[in-house]
Amino acid sequence: MKIKVTQEKLSKALNNVSRIAIGRVTLPILNNVLIRVDNKKVSLVTTNLDMAVVDFLPVSSSEDGVVTVPAKLLAEFVSNLPKGETIEISSEDTKVTITAGKYSSTINGALADDFPELPEINEDSAVVYKIGVDEFKNSVGQVTIAASNDLTRPALTGVYFNTYDNILAIASTDGYRLAEKKLIDKVESEVKAIVPATSLQEVLRSINDEVEEVEISFNEDLVRFRFGEVEVISKLIDASFPDYQKLIPKDNNIKVTLGRDELVRVTKLAALFARSVGGSIICETKSPNIFSVKSIANEFGENDSEIETKVEVEGRVNLNSRFLIDALNALEEKEIDFEFSDHIAPIILKNKKSNNYTHIIMPLNS
Repeated sequence: MKIKVTQEKLSKALNNVSRIAIGRVTLPILNNVLIRVDNKKVSLVTTNLDMAVVDFLPVSSSEDGVVTVPAKLLAEFVSNLPKGETIEISSEDTKVTITAGKYSSTINGALADDFPELPEINEDSAVVYKIGVDEFKNSVGQVTIAASNDLTRPALTGVYFNTYDNILAIASTDGYRLAEKKLIDKVESEVKAIVPATSLQEVLRSINDEVEEVEISFNEDLVRFRFGEVEVISKLIDASFPDYQKLIPKDNNIKVTLGRDELVRVTKLAALFARSVGGSIICETKSPNIFSVKSIANEFGENDSEIETKVEVEGRVNLNSRFLIDALNALEEKEIDFEFSDHIAPIILKNKKSNNYTHIIMPLNS
């Protein structure tokens, strides 16, 4: 195996793939990157068995072959070489030689025979969607904040890709809050699949500024994200996602419109005093035109801030301040709608104009 490539291209590719190939003790081969040259097509591959990252590397010349090399060592070595250098990588059995000008190193690699077979998407049966990269990044960020870290409830550690009313939507919930974003309108194919949030975070880290579109392909138990020269292939979570549409209140009778930035500010002020009470703050509507956010903590004192807005029905609800701040930061417009009905029902946060993002927070016990 032999390739010639610029330092910048190789370093970028290794950075993309090496993140998931670090610290595996039980199966050391997973710490390696597979370098494969097949008919002038060069690919770098890493996997942790649940997810694989593939970077198709453009090179100036190559000779067919395959080998695996410790990913972290190779990535750090290449990143410290001078930019602009042409790097040559060649292998003989498991010895891998890297040269660049006056710099040279030989790394002990391993045969590719023990490297796990990559899962493959069946192109004929796959359900495929395409979306602009900016919309994809923004939408995933808005939804993953509500995903759970509780591994005993695997369905809640992922993001649910689902179709209804010819819309592709993504949703996540940790049992205390729920976020949904309508991703693509007028879709023809149907899908119901839970993608691990960790896989989506890896996709976001791998996307660079040159990418314009993300292609998402689903099979029965796999999903593939393809963008530019990179592919991220992940297993789906084999579990049932809650019927979250039933969790969205339909009859909230208290609705106020608030400036997002001002609500963020007063919530952060209240949160300072709420640290000793688990972040609990009180949101209250008062006739005729006051929305207040306050917190009371015997240790520090109390805080009460008011925002002027039109109020038709009075009410109050206790919320986790961090959850509220997370939701407000995910909203995009200057004005947002804040809806609730009583102190035990979930609140709803939406952008004032657009109707494609919904965030729900369960109240705390008052």
